[in-house]
Parts: sequence; structure tokens; C-alpha cells
Amino acid sequence: MNIFYPIILAVVVLLLASMFKILREYERGVIFMLGRFWKVKGPGLIILIPFVQQIVRVDLRTVVMDVPTQDVISLDNVSVEVNAVVYFRVIDPQKAIINVEHYYDATSQLAQTTLRSVLGQHELDEMLASREQLNTDIQSILDSQTDAWGIKVANVEIKHVDLNESMIRAIAQQAEAERARRAKVIHARGEMEASQKLLEAAKVLSQQEEAIQLRYLQTLSSLAGENSNTIVFPLPIDFMKNFMKK
Repeated sequence: MNIFYPIILAVVVLLLASMFKILREYERGVIFMLGRFWKVKGPGLIILIPFVQQIVRVDLRTVVMDVPTQDVISLDNVSVEVNAVVYFRVIDPQKAIINVEHYYDATSQLAQTTLRSVLGQHELDEMLASREQLNTDIQSILDSQTDAWGIKVANVEIKHVDLNESMIRAIAQQAEAERARRAKVIHARGEMEASQKLLEAAKVLSQQEEAIQLRYLQTLSSLAGENSNTIVFPLPIDFMKNFMKK
């Protein structure tokens, strides 16, 4: 009989140890009684009935999940590699344990498929220029689908959009052509504005003949600068007018 006392004592200690559970502030315990959901407890000290009640711990802290790199075909048939990061947390431990198996893996797979689906509906230029809007679209879709799992998706951030070398060269050529086009447009606008100003100046000068002569003399003065080899033969404007009339 003396041999059984240590065994019985050890069994009692193990039963007492299994009865008491301590949950941290960020943890909750989903309690099952004889296989059926009973309630969510925590944080603090939890007392369980051995062999009758079981506990599943759930972490309520925000999880930072790195979405693996995905091959995406954009709307304009450009192949890119995109990866992102998703921030989510469990807000309903009961749903996270009962409604889905391994909520972390389920959220990861859903994030990958949603990332490919959303980015595939946009052109490459939109992926590069409208990243904030794409983040919002992906986050809203994930949040609506994971709500049944008791998970709140707080934020989604696209980290990298990688292109192959040929596409990078094509984008560089496109940017160079765009800069050349803008330069030509600016030059053409300058020519048009200059021609309008010259037309206005001509109208003002034509109202007084002496003004035209003063402008003529000013032009001669600018031509006869230092070290100039230009020979100018002044010709009266009145003489030219009489000649044109005849």
C-alpha cells in the first residue's frame, strides 16, 4: 500500500495543476464542456473541471502577416511580382476557433487570392500611382470576408511591385518620350504667346509713324555694336512707302 500513496499523490497534483490556468491580459480562453462550447473566459485565473472541460487559448494582439510574393497579370497584360503585409487581430475568440480551422492560415490564403484578384483589375500605372487606394480596396474586401471568423483586418500595405528589366526599360523610354512631348508643347505655347505679343506691338507701332522710325533707329544701334563687321544702309521708311504706292 505504501507504493500507491506516491502514485495517488502525483495524480492529485496533476489534476490540481490541470484545473488552474492563468491567462495573460492579451489572451482569452475558449472553454468547451464535453465537446460543446460553453463560454469565453479570461484574463486571469481560470478553474477547469478535469476531463470535462477543455480550454483553447486565443491571442488577441495584432498579428503582422507577411503575404508571400504573388505573380500578378495587370489589366494591360503586364506581369509583375507583388508582396504585401496584412495587420489583423481576433475580436471574437468564439468565432475564430469554431467557425474556421486555423484562422491564421485561412487569412493568409485569403489575402493572397484577394491581392491577385484586386491588382489584376488595374493597369500597371494604377498599381504604381494609386497604391493607397489599392490598399484600401484590399483591406475592405478582406475585412468583410473575415468578419464571419471573428477577425478584424485593420490595414493592408503593398510593399513592393517588382518589374522585369525589359518593362523597366520600356517605362524609362515612355517617361523620356513624355518629357520630350511636354518640352515641345511648352515651346509651341511660348511661340504662340510671343506671336500674340508681337502682333499687339505691331498694332501699337502702326498707330504712329514716328514710333516705327524710332524702333528702326534702335535696331540700327543694336547692330552697330563693338567689333561689328555689319554694314547697314539706312533707307527712309517714307521712301519705301512712296515706292510701294507707285
